[in-house]
Amino acid sequence: MNKLIRCVNCDEVFLKTPFDRNPEYDPPLPGKPESFRVTQRDDFEDFLKIHRDHHLEPLTILKDSYISEGLYGDPLRTSYFKATNGKEVFLIKRFREDIHQPMRYQLIYGDYELRLLRLEAQSEAILKQWRFEFKKNPSLLAQGEVFLGILQKVITTLQVNQLERFDEESPSSLEIFYRLDEIGLAYLLRNCRNRFKREDYSEIEGFILRHKDDGVLLLKATYQIQIHEKVKTKKEALPTVLSLEKEKALQKKKP
Repeated sequence: MNKLIRCVNCDEVFLKTPFDRNPEYDPPLPGKPESFRVTQRDDFEDFLKIHRDHHLEPLTILKDSYISEGLYGDPLRTSYFKATNGKEVFLIKRFREDIHQPMRYQLIYGDYELRLLRLEAQSEAILKQWRFEFKKNPSLLAQGEVFLGILQKVITTLQVNQLERFDEESPSSLEIFYRLDEIGLAYLLRNCRNRFKREDYSEIEGFILRHKDDGVLLLKATYQIQIHEKVKTKKEALPTVLSLEKEKALQKKKP
């Protein structure tokens, strides 16, 4: 079971996992199989040695506080989450600079917020779907860019905090999809009705209604993580506290 440990004296954190004792393997040199080496390790024991006689405390990770930069599948992506000792809430940064290095954790006094960079239409996907559905309608086939321009104008009038979020996950936690609200939908339909011929409008209305909830007409919002650090208050004198491991041992001895 994973456990997040904080050294109160140093404000350093360590994530204890079942893999802390996994050995390191150094591949053999070319033509020298005997040079293959296995190095035993215990990362948590090393952490305890560095912070011997310091005050260690467990932190509880707050549910749904996780956010990351980049794609979920990127092994070098930087992530943030919140954790608490029951009195304070801390921001934890999870990162590494090389794929061969273990993840590192940095405690930050502060919080993060997501700043909206842009709210936009899925232009390429819309035009692709438009060409597919209207390939047998020459008068509409050439009007895809016109429709896209109308939609983009509608988007400039929307407030993202008033839109319904689409539940399915995107490849990145900084890309979120939203549905058009009722006002935006009505505005889009009215502008299309005024712009296109009556016989074409009925086809466009069907296109909009088919794809507004879970298709190419979902709006894509792109966010940026902003970290707000706060000034760390001066530490009060720490009482003499047993290490986390010694506290556990004493708890086991209690009846």
